[in-house]
Amino acid sequence: MKKYHFTLRFFVLVFSLMISCQSDPVPVTYEEGTNQYVNDWMYEQMKKYYLWNESLPKNTDKSLNPKEYFGRLLSTEDRFSYATNVMLPETAPKSIRISYGFDISFIEYESQVYGVVLYVLSDSPAERSGLKRGQLIKAINGVAVNNQNLERLYADILNSERINLKLTSYSSQSGFSTAKEMEIIRGFTFSQSVIHKVISNNNQKTGYIAIAHFDSGLAATLLSVFKEFKKESVTKVIVDLRYNGGGDVSSATALSILLAPNIKPDDLFIKFKGNKNGGFVNKSFKEALEMNETQIGFESLRTAHPLLIQELYVLCGTHTASASEIIINNLKPFMPVISIGEKTVGKDVAGFAIEDERPSSGNKGWVLYPVIYKLFNANDEGNYTKGINPVVALDELQEMEIFPLGDPREILINRALNGVVNAKQNKSSAVKRLSLKTIYKDTDPFLQINLK
Repeated sequence: MKKYHFTLRFFVLVFSLMISCQSDPVPVTYEEGTNQYVNDWMYEQMKKYYLWNESLPKNTDKSLNPKEYFGRLLSTEDRFSYATNVMLPETAPKSIRISYGFDISFIEYESQVYGVVLYVLSDSPAERSGLKRGQLIKAINGVAVNNQNLERLYADILNSERINLKLTSYSSQSGFSTAKEMEIIRGFTFSQSVIHKVISNNNQKTGYIAIAHFDSGLAATLLSVFKEFKKESVTKVIVDLRYNGGGDVSSATALSILLAPNIKPDDLFIKFKGNKNGGFVNKSFKEALEMNETQIGFESLRTAHPLLIQELYVLCGTHTASASEIIINNLKPFMPVISIGEKTVGKDVAGFAIEDERPSSGNKGWVLYPVIYKLFNANDEGNYTKGINPVVALDELQEMEIFPLGDPREILINRALNGVVNAKQNKSSAVKRLSLKTIYKDTDPFLQINLK
């Protein structure tokens, strides 16, 4: 009997040890510098921060190239997360805007296809070469643009170190200009100037401002512009965000503080909703401003609010994303926002950079930009993943002559200046807008926030 009890106790002890070993597995370690070492870190960060962390695959092949591995972790709902390595330029997001400093679209007119220069960033390779908004591209690197090669020629620009464009211009008075060649070399573009002016129209003064990007620290510039608007007693403001792919949430908040009437510092401005780890984060106007802005305070911005403002128009389009969409969505609880143009990108998410800072020489350089939060306004309105539809749908490319930004004759600006009642597209236009089948991520990499 004693032997039986001893054997039973021994069996129970061994079984308990087995269960204990199974419940507390020995952590797997990987050799520094290997794909497994990098990918294991990626997976752990995504488990902690990623908005869709509960949908991460359970079994993954960590021997894959890190770029490919990260892509396999992403939810089918995710259009924006990416990983890059500063030591590997090929992993960085690509766009014509980033590489050369301009945005384009394509049109067909009288059976001829053209690329249309929509926007040229200041002090960019494109501007330094003489490229201007409204110019028409007939050929790229010696190849005439047509319906069959749009995708290939666009990709050629993305992957080239230099491009040669055959350009012409169009005027309703003189027609097409003589074509000329222009070479643009890939390079860098830095902080953007803000285009602004006061437009007098129908005995009314309108403040016009075009913002290419919500750079960190933009509040000081915005404050100066709106002081001028207030001094000129503008009763209408047009904010042109057609080519603004995002940027810093504090700069977008600064613009909102300047525009919104009757707001207080503690009024709720933006809601961030994350996974179970991130939770919900609510930020007032003052708090959202102070996330990244240290020089200009809420009260300073309020002193420049145009007291006579009666109407706010936001010009938007297929390049309007992220922080720009916050202006449209998050001002709605505080004032009427009349958006004019085309549907926006639908980037209703935010995140922050996650760097691999482990003390190892073999993994330096990898940075993750995962979707961490969904964005909502004070009324809990959001979920514009498919884009924000404008109040007034209007195509800026319905005429061949494209006017400079800020010109009262420009189609969208003219509509805002003269009212939007019963606005309709020009159905008699001979211009046909063409679309690329491939979706290129040419918006800002991520809304810049500081919630870590």
